[in-house]
Amino acid sequence: MSLAEEMDAVTGTSAGSVDRHATSRTFESTDPATGAVVGVFPVHDEDAVAETVAAARAAAEQWAALGFGGRKQRLDAFRGYVARRLHELADLVHRENGKPHADAILEISLAIDHLAWAAGHARKALGQRRVRSGMLAANHAAYLEYQPLGVVGVIGPWNYPVFTPMGSIAYALAAGNAVVFKPSEYTPAIGAWLAAAWRAAVPDAVDVVQVVTGFGETGNALCRAGVGKIAFTGSAPTGKKVMAACAETLTPVLMELGGKDAMIVDDDADVVAAADAAVWGAMSNGGQTCIGVERVYVTEAVYDRFVSEVTTQVRELRPGSDDEATYGPMTMPSQIDIVNRHVQDAASAGARVITGEAASGRGYVAPTVLLDVPEESAAIREETFGPTLTITRVRDAEEALRLTNDTTYGLAGSIFSGSKAKAMDLARRMRSGMTSINSVLTFASVPALPFGGVGDSGFGRIHGEDGLKEFTRSKSITRQRIALPVNVMSFRRPATTADQLARVVGMLHGRHR
Repeated sequence: MSLAEEMDAVTGTSAGSVDRHATSRTFESTDPATGAVVGVFPVHDEDAVAETVAAARAAAEQWAALGFGGRKQRLDAFRGYVARRLHELADLVHRENGKPHADAILEISLAIDHLAWAAGHARKALGQRRVRSGMLAANHAAYLEYQPLGVVGVIGPWNYPVFTPMGSIAYALAAGNAVVFKPSEYTPAIGAWLAAAWRAAVPDAVDVVQVVTGFGETGNALCRAGVGKIAFTGSAPTGKKVMAACAETLTPVLMELGGKDAMIVDDDADVVAAADAAVWGAMSNGGQTCIGVERVYVTEAVYDRFVSEVTTQVRELRPGSDDEATYGPMTMPSQIDIVNRHVQDAASAGARVITGEAASGRGYVAPTVLLDVPEESAAIREETFGPTLTITRVRDAEEALRLTNDTTYGLAGSIFSGSKAKAMDLARRMRSGMTSINSVLTFASVPALPFGGVGDSGFGRIHGEDGLKEFTRSKSITRQRIALPVNVMSFRRPATTADQLARVVGMLHGRHR
């Protein structure tokens, strides 16, 4: 069966295919640049979602029974299948999400690398190991292992429709779980492609990865379907709704929410490199990046040079849908209103507005730099999620750090400095889950590093050993090796046992003050 036929079998998008979990409602996915229909997809209702989760639950038992080696073999096959069709998937990402083909290739390549890491490190991170028993259980052997949750529900975003959900899917699969994936209603074809690729690459475990499509009610049904965990990526307001739905069944959640990430540029920074990184971090993917740079705090010593360099680079950018375009259209049309509101609010408060080239046609926003923006403005306080960048002059790096941390968000950030010691100190004190020094977004490309934020940016981690453990429950086991003459955990212990135990504890621990 070809991948196109597999995709039809998953989504029910062709006239001759049958959706196993049938539903009468459908919706269209369209190209944000042209409005052309990419595909037609079912709106899976509560019953359809429940049936899908039930099938995944049965598949999860067999998947877990394969062990780390058996799962790695199949995950490697999936990885190879996607890698051989990288350009095909990138073309679909370009059509449905709008980003340039080259950026789609970068996104998919990162996802493939994470898939390889998760499969290759699951045994070491999660497998059974001995731990020290301690004084009171010295006659016992103690073991710790991490067991799968069963079925993990993944609710993915539209801005990085491959890399971001795969950060949960790959690690959940490597940990021994089945996955039911609900892609964004703006990128359902990409989710369907991934499910079809899994079916083609791993034909003996087709129900281990399944997709349900639809809108908020479909995600809501997934939250209430009795999965072992929900991994959600999206805005903080929507995340709160997901948590509320999950609370009804005490379903644990992983929340990867928005950010208002800042860059600090210190006196001794490489200004050209910092400007290049700021422009990429702010404008790539049309600014639709949760870990993108939205604020820059630059010390007085280099402020003018930095602004000049950023301005020069921004005016070289050009949004569009052709191969030479810097970035594409806004994937979600309503986001344009938010971007415009933030720019207009800043301008009305006295900010200077520097705008790059605009693209004609639907869905495009010109690259925009905002200078002298008051800290209370929406462009500083709220997530913009568009191709804008605020640049603020500060006295020194300490003031920059104070302003950086003055936010309810805490996802990521970056620091440019010529001093390793100072940069590391600032990075540690930055209130964020991740920080890059003399680069931007680099932490996302290191599979061993956990990814996640604090505050309104969410909680829980994907990627790395923390990401593998996120989709497991710890299991503790003790085994008595030898029986002691006196068992302190028995009603038959001698009357003097407690006093003797107290003396031993006092000798071992009482001297510490």
